[in-house]
Amino acid sequence: MNNQNNNNPVSCSSSVMECMERIRDLKRQKNAIILAHYYTLPEVQQIADFTGDSLALSAQAAKTDAAILLFAGVHFMAETAKILAPDKKVLLPEPQAGCSLADSCTADRFAEFLKQYPDHTVVSYVNTSVGVKALTDICCTSGNAVEVIRSLPETQKIVFAPDRNLGSYIQRITGRKNMVIWDGACEVHEKFSAEKILEMKRRYPQAKVLAHPECKEEVLAVADVVGSTAALLKFASSDPCDTFLVVTEAGILFQMQQDNPNKRFIPVPPAGVESGCNECEYMKMVTLEKIYRTLLEESPEVILEEEIRRKAERSIQRMLEIKRS
Repeated sequence: MNNQNNNNPVSCSSSVMECMERIRDLKRQKNAIILAHYYTLPEVQQIADFTGDSLALSAQAAKTDAAILLFAGVHFMAETAKILAPDKKVLLPEPQAGCSLADSCTADRFAEFLKQYPDHTVVSYVNTSVGVKALTDICCTSGNAVEVIRSLPETQKIVFAPDRNLGSYIQRITGRKNMVIWDGACEVHEKFSAEKILEMKRRYPQAKVLAHPECKEEVLAVADVVGSTAALLKFASSDPCDTFLVVTEAGILFQMQQDNPNKRFIPVPPAGVESGCNECEYMKMVTLEKIYRTLLEESPEVILEEEIRRKAERSIQRMLEIKRS
């Protein structure tokens, strides 16, 4: 941890703009970059050098010449950056920023679970801990999960973890019946309901519904487009429709509006709520103040056991090889 000095007081100014400028100064001094997920606060996305989904940001991290990577997101995302960029210092502004989906599948429980399926290929969503990735044969994202499953022989038995909704979606698309699916879910996407979407469709009949495949089957059934965060952003920009109902974590609306200032993006609230946003409490834990302190002190730092990191890296590299082939 670096010592504080008089030029870098331990807290930002109350002014957002002044705080951002202090962060920029620290980035220049330390040869650091900030990677921010689409679900973080708008001001966090504004100060970032790169915004994106978790794996795209980690891939970007591996390419950069920066010595320090600060990941504005949740814990498994920073781990993934460290897996792909082991020679760089990876910082996480809020170590308590977990993930309900990743936390639903711990490495020790998953290892016990896999003992029942020794002849299965293990496919895990990138939204998992480094320990689970190390137990995995091949990783996938929400954007390439179907492609990854189709790359395996049709007769191959598969364990898919940890998202039951994404796993079920993949099964419906690929027709694979020989999949065992871990019973996990994202608490944000679980809260959406088809009833609420249909209610909002009656209020905005011209709107198209954009949904993430981590949502339940009944929700995806009433969506116009199902896709990853990157896919939903691309569709929102390319489609002539000017009004969209967004069925994923509400942080994505900032980028959608930035890309399409003349279009309207309406967040679908969770079931039982009249209006408002459906947000990930963990993503919103990352603030400018925490980013500033973390850069200043170069802590908390993500440290991974090398043997586990190498095993996890292999599962990601296998996924990337499918894309290249």
